[in-house]
Amino acid sequence: MHSDLERVITLQRLDSAAHDAQRRLADEPARAQALDARLEAARQRLASAKDRLAANQNARRAIEKEVAVHQGRLSKFRDQAMAVKTNQEYHAVQKEIGFAQTEIKTLEDRILERMLEADDLSSSLKRAETDLAAEQKAVEAEHKAMTSENSELTALLARITVERAEIVRAIDPHVLKIFELISKRRHGVAVAEARDGICMICHVRLRPQVFNTVRGNDAITQCDSCQRILYFSPAAASATPANVPQTAR
Repeated sequence: MHSDLERVITLQRLDSAAHDAQRRLADEPARAQALDARLEAARQRLASAKDRLAANQNARRAIEKEVAVHQGRLSKFRDQAMAVKTNQEYHAVQKEIGFAQTEIKTLEDRILERMLEADDLSSSLKRAETDLAAEQKAVEAEHKAMTSENSELTALLARITVERAEIVRAIDPHVLKIFELISKRRHGVAVAEARDGICMICHVRLRPQVFNTVRGNDAITQCDSCQRILYFSPAAASATPANVPQTAR
């Protein structure tokens, strides 16, 4: 293989790896923010569960106070019933007693409903506590993994910088200029494999003469369509079908 062709292939590999590492590093603040948002959502669910249970308990206490009021009235009316002297007074007191008993029964039913609801709310609270504990553990682990990844990516970029500088010193300046110009124009991808007569990046069929030249891997040859530097991989060619449909770039 042409020495400078081999170098630009290596340069492309390094640049692509550096781009991926830089993208991962740039994404880390958003990923960290998403993790914190997950944890905050779990905290909010727990706070909401606590609020619902507290509201249930407050409502139950309020109903119990109403029951106490009606029980006091019921006791008073029963005492009055012992002291009435006429049927009219007796029936009036009995009516009040019946009303108080009905109110107490209604309120006690409401208390029972609140108690049943409290059971469900208590279960929800326990689940929210368990979920928060699990989320805290998971988020902490992911933050640690991100910190470790950050260190690895930073070290990788440093190694790539050193290796790339060595290749740049060895490559023909004219070839390097072509590579960097294409890389700038083609979103960081300046090298493409040619397979079955097609540029595998822009998917345009190459002229037979161009493809024959590329197959030799002994010259810097560019795609007529996208201008990327082309290379041929015999191993890839033997592993793919012979007929590849042409598609637009």
